[in-house]
Amino acid sequence: MGNNGAHLLAELGVSGALHQGHFRLSSGLHSNRYVQCAKLLEDPVRAKRVGVKLATRLEGFDPVSVLSPALGGLIIGHETAAALGVPFRFSERKDGVMTLRRGFELARSERVAVIEDVVTTGGSAREAALVAREFGARVVAYGAIIDRSPGPDALARFDAPFVALLELEVLAWEPADCELCAAGEPLTAPGSGS
Repeated sequence: MGNNGAHLLAELGVSGALHQGHFRLSSGLHSNRYVQCAKLLEDPVRAKRVGVKLATRLEGFDPVSVLSPALGGLIIGHETAAALGVPFRFSERKDGVMTLRRGFELARSERVAVIEDVVTTGGSAREAALVAREFGARVVAYGAIIDRSPGPDALARFDAPFVALLELEVLAWEPADCELCAAGEPLTAPGSGS
């Protein structure tokens, strides 16, 4: 882990964003750690700093806008767009389907960077990318603060380059195979409101 990664990991600890326990992730997987990036980003100065770092990693892909899936990608997507000097938009689910609302549109061939806070399976980012493509936009890169599932298969999650500020290996299981469930550890679902 480079100096930037070590610094970000320290900030996750200081901000109270990194938790140990037994968690149900938004992907449905169970995990022994949970990162609540909202705690990391609640300080506007820190959020801006993280957005600038992510923008620096993405500027070579020359995006002309940023798109983030709500809710986790909102703050970091906005801060990254601000640092890049490009418009920010977000997608959200309506009746279970990711879509653009609130008058947002993307132009045909628009170069879009899809930004998330934490990527585990990449599902929400891929859904946002699909929305962009429905408008005829071109996804040129994906970015995240944290990649929770680094490894040799990680890049296969996306159809464009993916950059993360920190790779954080975290144990995760399908619910039926969860070691923490087998041990009787209480399960919490922090993404559902805690």
